[in-house]
Amino acid sequence: MRCPFCNFEESKVVDSRSSEDKSAIRRRRECLKCNKRYTTYEKVENIPILIIKRNKDRENFDRNKLLNGLIRACEKRPVSRKILEEVADDIEKKLYNQMRTEVQSQYLGELVMEKLKEIDEIAYVRFASVYRQFKDIDSFMEEIAALKKKS
Repeated sequence: MRCPFCNFEESKVVDSRSSEDKSAIRRRRECLKCNKRYTTYEKVENIPILIIKRNKDRENFDRNKLLNGLIRACEKRPVSRKILEEVADDIEKKLYNQMRTEVQSQYLGELVMEKLKEIDEIAYVRFASVYRQFKDIDSFMEEIAALKKKS
């Protein structure tokens, strides 16, 4: 790590702690040449995940897009924003932990439906109706019947 004041390459770490959002480590360093102090942040670099859409297009995984879909499914339901953030975090963590660079959108949709089924059945049915593209009321009713059977 180069000192931003004198460009010397050696420093010592004076203090280390997690950043406020816990996504990085904040380090206070002291240059061994000029003795000035400066702060650095160490962060894990995530490999971008590509989502393969049904039409074979590829787009970068976007946590905000995932969260917005969850919010839409849970609109006017007693599900807090905090719970939805945790669901988005869990799904994102699962995708990154699998160390895959490409994921089918169908797999992502199934992960979302699993989580929604656990927290709110109405939100689950809403999401499933869009995700599975129900063609008519019968396919909608079949999904509800399958949900009732598992309860």
